[in-house]
Amino acid sequence: MSQQQFENFTASTLYCEKCRATTPVREKLLLVLPDREIFDYLCTECGSSVGQREVTAGEKMMAEAVAARNRRAIPIQSLR
Repeated sequence: MSQQQFENFTASTLYCEKCRATTPVREKLLLVLPDREIFDYLCTECGSSVGQREVTAGEKMMAEAVAARNRRAIPIQSLR
């Protein structure tokens, strides 16, 4: 398997100390710095912070390039 598919993870569920359970989370942009962005994961049940994720400028550029490559439209030929 290609290593590229594992380069950028985002969490969908994390353990919340306040709820004492694994709950769905939402990601919130917390801080934008010249060399990275910091995201905070918030519990959808109680709203408390359960984790953070940092994305460096290089990782962000790589993720955007991959997303742009995947979005390229494939021409659809009309059926006759």
